[in-house]
Amino acid sequence: MKSRTLGMALLTGMAMLQPVLANAFTARNGARVNPVNAAVFEVVPRGGGGGGLYWCGAADYAQRALKAPWQARVYIARGLGPSETTNRRSAAQFTLDPQTAGVTPSAPSLSINALKVGDSMTVQQGFAYCQKQVPF
Repeated sequence: MKSRTLGMALLTGMAMLQPVLANAFTARNGARVNPVNAAVFEVVPRGGGGGGLYWCGAADYAQRALKAPWQARVYIARGLGPSETTNRRSAAQFTLDPQTAGVTPSAPSLSINALKVGDSMTVQQGFAYCQKQVPF
């Protein structure tokens, strides 16, 4: 009886994870990209690294999953911090719609590693960092 109860609990737990796994996207550099809400998505790289990992993941997701044009701007909605969609310690959140996400666009930072809220670049600029990354 205990094994049956444990089995049912395991199946229930797996069923609850299904929506998250179904929505996950793997960028060309191996980063996972998960929707946070209708306007925001989170980039979670496999390991530590610079801002290029995050920009690549965001641009790749915007272009391939959201079908954004190359000249669309990708904005940082939340800088580097703990992931809201996984148990990873490092993630950043992005949006294509800063107004809906409650983000005030700012002048672009001189450093891709700054990952400051409001920073942006075009999908094409972000995708260029995918060419500079070595996949995991």
